[in-house]
Amino acid sequence: MKKIIAYIKDAYNELVYKVSWPSREELSSSTIIVMIASLFIALIVFAMDSLFEWTLKLLYGIL
Repeated sequence: MKKIIAYIKDAYNELVYKVSWPSREELSSSTIIVMIASLFIALIVFAMDSLFEWTLKLLYGIL
């Protein structure tokens, strides 16, 4: 039981005193970067999906 309590205390001390948390400005800019990257990747996946769909329709003679 003492090991568990010591572990919890160590984890708390590390979170409070040793972890460097980002500032509000850093968090905002990181969020914007992630949103732009996600949109870019979604557009790439959409384009690839549309290309594959067009290719399969062309092969099967649907177009």
